[in-house]
This record gives sequence, structure tokens and C-alpha cells, in this order.
Amino acid sequence: MSDVRQEHWNTIFTTKAEEAVSWFQATPETSLRLIRACNLPKDASILDVGAGASHLPDALLAEGFSTIAVLDISAAALAKTKARLGDKGRTVRFIAADLAVWQPDLTVDLWHDRAVLHFLTEERDRTAYADALRRAVKPGGFVLISGFAPSGPERCSGLPVLRADQNMIASLLGPGFDLLDAFEEDHQTPSGGRQRFVFTRFHRSHG
Repeated sequence: MSDVRQEHWNTIFTTKAEEAVSWFQATPETSLRLIRACNLPKDASILDVGAGASHLPDALLAEGFSTIAVLDISAAALAKTKARLGDKGRTVRFIAADLAVWQPDLTVDLWHDRAVLHFLTEERDRTAYADALRRAVKPGGFVLISGFAPSGPERCSGLPVLRADQNMIASLLGPGFDLLDAFEEDHQTPSGGRQRFVFTRFHRSHG
């Protein structure tokens, strides 16, 4: 299954222009607002999972963050980001991995996921995702997860998605993660469509 997913996403990122994919954002304003709300020091470790060719690392570097990792199943997507960042991205760590089988070898102060969890429609894959998250996020760290809201699209990039609200996401994370923010917001796609997203921000307890 992992190989099938990898092939699908490599095809997407090698055949479509960056600005043509529905999730494209020139500046990820909502994610940045939620990250700023965490009041992290500039040397905090930040992991962007399912990053694709997102411009979030560019924005984080511009804000002075120095310890950034980006993870995606598609090596082609990561190569695009690496090429775009150039010398600015020499301190960014790039991880090509499937979140449904990934075994973290790092710990982070913030886990950021914009629109990858909702592609894990199998319960076993979501369980593996949550296990990886719990291994990676430090006590006192933050988790930002967003994806299609209950009224959002049923499919994306030719794949079915799992639409969720904050309660479903909180249940997946389990005890020890306190919900700080939850709201819905429309994302306007490059083609002019609208997709309803839910955004959540959690804090991991120190206990």
C-alpha cells in the first residue's frame, strides 16, 4: 500500500504545476497564525508532515526559525521544495516517508499537518499516524492538524478522504492532548473553488 501511495503522489508532483494543485497556498497564513500563537522560541524544532511542496518552510525560515523538518511520501515534492529554497534551506531536514509506517527518529516542539491526515481513510493507518505523533511530540509541545471539515469535499486528487471535526481528531490523539483552538475556514483553490477545512491546535501536557 505504501508503494502505491508513493507512486500516486510522485505522479501528482511531477505532472502538475505547483500552482495547479487544489491545496496550493502562496503564503499559509492560517498555519502561521496558529504557529505564532504557540509562542515558540526561534530554535524550537518544527516538523511539517505531509508537506508536499508547501511554502510553510519558506515562511518559517523568514520568521527566524532554525530547526525545521519537512516530511512527505513524495520525494518529488521534497525535491521541489529543496530546489525552491536553495541555500536558504541548507538547515532544513527533508524526510521522504509514509506516515502510515514511519518510525520517528526525532522529537519536536511542534507537529504541523495541513491536509494529510484526511487521506488516511483506513483506521490502521490513522492509528499508526497517531503513534508516530505521540513518539515525536515532546511533552509541552504543540500539535496543529487541519483537514476537510464534515461539510468539506469527499474526494481530493482522485482519492477518497476522511472528513472530520475537532472531536474526532482529539479522540485520535487520545489523553494528554488539550484542545486549544478549533475553527472552520474556507480554502479557495487556484481554480476558484472553495473547500471547507477544520483547523485544530493542541497542547501536549507535561505529565
